Amino acid sequence: MEDQQSKEVQAVYKQLIEAWNNQNARGMADLFAENGESIGFDGSQSIGREEIFSHLDPIFEHHQTAQFVSKVKNVHLLSSNVVMIRAIAGMIPPQSSDLNPNVNTHHTLILVKKAGKWYIQLFQNTPAQFHGRPELVERMTEELRQLLT
Repeated sequence: MEDQQSKEVQAVYKQLIEAWNNQNARGMADLFAENGESIGFDGSQSIGREEIFSHLDPIFEHHQTAQFVSKVKNVHLLSSNVVMIRAIAGMIPPQSSDLNPNVNTHHTLILVKKAGKWYIQLFQNTPAQFHGRPELVERMTEELRQLLT
């Protein structure tokens, strides 16, 4: 993948994380394609910018959400206008300075380029619980903790 394209799509992912961390539902929703889809940590599915906004806005309005810490693991060009990003993420709960390993997650995004701009077509937030393999949870948590220092 060309470095410029990789930088562009990683910037969109960074904007998504920053919008979450700033509790900006409109900022998050506007990063999605018009018919984009978000699948949340709990399996909630929202399709379309307005539905994504309508799902996120009350969460941010009524809850102090944890802050994401994330790391892009790879970027794959699937076609000239379609890219997949895989990342790992952890969350720092409110009033804490450390990650909660129980909510580590894998982020998978498919981005599409329309009219020269990248949009998120799919964002999936999958729990990384590694059932029966606590060493993998700890390894991921330590990898993310490196980003805190």
